[in-house]
Amino acid sequence: MIDIARLHSKKKGKAGTKRPKSSVAPEWTGMSKAGIKEVALRMAKEGTPAAKIGLALRDQHGVPNAKAVLGVGISEFLRSEGALPELPEDIMNLIRKVVRMQEHQKRVKNDIHNKVKLSHVESKIMRLIKYYSRKGLIPAGWKYDREKVALLVK
Repeated sequence: MIDIARLHSKKKGKAGTKRPKSSVAPEWTGMSKAGIKEVALRMAKEGTPAAKIGLALRDQHGVPNAKAVLGVGISEFLRSEGALPELPEDIMNLIRKVVRMQEHQKRVKNDIHNKVKLSHVESKIMRLIKYYSRKGLIPAGWKYDREKVALLVK
């Protein structure tokens, strides 16, 4: 399977470590289940993405694996509580990137490399929209529009 992040580059990617396969929360976990739920909901209401919530739980609260404690991942928990944003985090990050690239394109008209990479990022967005619409994670009639994406970011 091709990784979307490396689809349009000639790089091979980086090796990374894998999390241990244990699905049981260790007894030295820093917080209880109710405490993790409270922190995750508070951070989600402040606008923190699910990935950053997991990092904060790990680094600041001593929770190595929130999924092992909660029984579901942070995104699934936030979805059940109705605290997830309208669009998934990866699409929003790509939309922010498109807006930055469009602003650069307005300033530097002759940057052909930026124009090509802008089309690559937009194709990633289209591919993710198809995937998330099949899964039912984005609104049914949501369409990507190059002119209107700047309004989503602001």
